[in-house]
Amino acid sequence: MGRDVEQGAFSREDRARYRQKVRRCLDVFALMLDDFGFDADRPMTGLEIELNLVDAAAEPAMRNDQILADIADPLFQTELGQFNLELNAPPRLIEGGGFADYEQDLRNSLTRADERAAKSDAKIVLVGILPTLTERHLVVDNLSTNERYRALNDQIVGARGEDIDLDIRGVERLQTHNDSIAPEAACTSLQFHLQVAPDSFADYWNAAQAIAGPQVAVGANSPFLYGRQLWAETRIALFQQATDTRPDELKAQGVRPRVWFGERWITSIFDLFEENVRYFPPLLPICQDEDPVEVLHAGGVPELSELRLHNGTVYRWNRPVYDIMNDRPHLRVENRVLPAGPTVVDMLANAAFYFGLARGLAEADRPIWSQLTFSSAEENFHAAARRGMDAVLHWPRLGEVPVAKLVLDVLLPKAAQGLDRFGVAPAERDRLLGIIEQRCRTGRNGAVWQTETVWAAERHRGMDRNAALHHMVERYAELQRSNEPVHTWPAD
Repeated sequence: MGRDVEQGAFSREDRARYRQKVRRCLDVFALMLDDFGFDADRPMTGLEIELNLVDAAAEPAMRNDQILADIADPLFQTELGQFNLELNAPPRLIEGGGFADYEQDLRNSLTRADERAAKSDAKIVLVGILPTLTERHLVVDNLSTNERYRALNDQIVGARGEDIDLDIRGVERLQTHNDSIAPEAACTSLQFHLQVAPDSFADYWNAAQAIAGPQVAVGANSPFLYGRQLWAETRIALFQQATDTRPDELKAQGVRPRVWFGERWITSIFDLFEENVRYFPPLLPICQDEDPVEVLHAGGVPELSELRLHNGTVYRWNRPVYDIMNDRPHLRVENRVLPAGPTVVDMLANAAFYFGLARGLAEADRPIWSQLTFSSAEENFHAAARRGMDAVLHWPRLGEVPVAKLVLDVLLPKAAQGLDRFGVAPAERDRLLGIIEQRCRTGRNGAVWQTETVWAAERHRGMDRNAALHHMVERYAELQRSNEPVHTWPAD
């Protein structure tokens, strides 16, 4: 939903017109899938990284407007909280040295942004949940000033009709409530985009769903929220609960949440868009002037704006995307399961693992989704979010298997094969997948480093939890700038 919103109150007529327009867009999309020429000759990739801003005391810095003005780079945008930014890397191919190009560009962009942030006494931290956030930070007054976030907040809170409860049970337990969606701003993610052809979209989406659990387990980096140690990837539970439009009665009736893993394997991208329209009422019923039927009959490329906006308010962990570039439409799988950080090279290792494994499984002779039940894939996802590197997952022909063994013995070889099909340089393939391998052999990812460092500060330095978290964030920010993989970081 990356568009500006100029109105926050919607009439019944707005909603009725929007619903009709969304269904008209869906009909046109179906026609396009049958015989339209989508751009899919050379699959492009993309990355989005959500960032945190902290001050000299490792507290969240509510300064994104000022810092964005100083950065003056269209690659950087606002995010939900005033302590957030988003960096959108230019799309590219990953063949040859594509990952090395990503790495250089991301490091250059982040270095420039950090220099501009320093003028506002702030610095950038790449982490799934900023550990020094407290309830006093996550309030409606600290949402970004862009009106679309206020409108989204009003619609979600209005649809729910009561405060939003958070109840996350992990190593410790968090129970609280909030009168806005501001806690969602704590969730800072790393998102991968992969362009695919219409006839292969279902294979790639199904593959992405199947590997969401292993992805989260090796990439977890969000163990703390409001001073409590919860899940290895607490961001998963927080995002689902902080944007839940359902009161308890609708949950009991089985109404689907807007943050959604899904409920079945698919045969077409149309399945996902059709589910979105059928199951989810509109949050932001904003109509454009385009008649998609007229545009299609005239030989043009319909924007399908209403369908795309609606799609952007259903938060699937693997989201379908319809977009237009250079007057040609294309389709993408947007993978949203991972947190930001800890370093640029760690994030690119996660990217290599995802892109390679998605292709390796999507193009396998026997599809993984014909062997793994959808419910098992979802259970793997939540088990991985809870336990990270200690997770035990279910996998065909292996049964219950520790995630490190699954990744080392089965998934890394498939990821390497997939990267070879993309034409990734062997040295880049081995360097980045080698980081995933070492996380598995050492049992250390970002979540493990964070918890070990906090424990060490509490036990050996005599710090209370609050002081230990601030110490950890300061140390994290230092080590992040080294760009050394997190499995090599000392816990001190």
